[in-house]
Amino acid sequence: MRTKIVAGNWKMNKNREETEALLAELSAKLPDTKAEVIVAPTFVNLETAQRSLESSTIKVAAQNMHFAENGAYTGEISADMLLNLDVDTVILGHSERRSYFGETDELLAKKMDTAIAKGLKAIFCFGEELEDRKSDNHFSVVESQLKNGLFHLEASAWKNIVLAYEPVWAIGTGETASPEQAQEMHAFIRKTIAEAYNASIADEVSILYGGSVKPGNAEEIFSKPDVDGGLIGGASLVASDFVAIINAI
Repeated sequence: MRTKIVAGNWKMNKNREETEALLAELSAKLPDTKAEVIVAPTFVNLETAQRSLESSTIKVAAQNMHFAENGAYTGEISADMLLNLDVDTVILGHSERRSYFGETDELLAKKMDTAIAKGLKAIFCFGEELEDRKSDNHFSVVESQLKNGLFHLEASAWKNIVLAYEPVWAIGTGETASPEQAQEMHAFIRKTIAEAYNASIADEVSILYGGSVKPGNAEEIFSKPDVDGGLIGGASLVASDFVAIINAI
């Protein structure tokens, strides 16, 4: 049985006091669920989040990390620094990291190598742009991102990998991805992994959907057989919305 996951990516939002307040509200309202619930606050609030959630089942993840163990990389964070804060999950390859900061498949492959070597769970993000979808290249783009970023890894690495499909064209563009389109791509992703590795790995990996999940569409999206949860952006910053999405799974 694949793990159901609802992860909130807070991006560059919430100061320390706001982080504490949101986590307190989330903890108080958290439903009884078998799903794994994760929040990813900013780096400066990771320790605050860990302290705030000591008695909660909510887990804390980082939004990014560098591939090097240490060195002259001003402004970067290493895997060991995360582990030192008892943070054992990291989001890698988010569409905003790819588009705003120029992160390539090759760079992300190096980050994945480090995450796996250090025993971190990696939520690996990928997905096509609007022009890819309109030109009917969406399957080939996603296949390429998976192949270049992940398929060099040993089969044993997949026990620490969660996938997050982000149709970039459906995030803040006015375009809408249907639950059927989400299912179609998730099924393709699973088929692609089965062909590269085996059916067992493909069946066991959790694939999250990251295309503007909201309380109003979460239940229908999560009902699809190959959708195992969501990577939530803006809706994770409002406790009632995030709780409603958790309830939907």
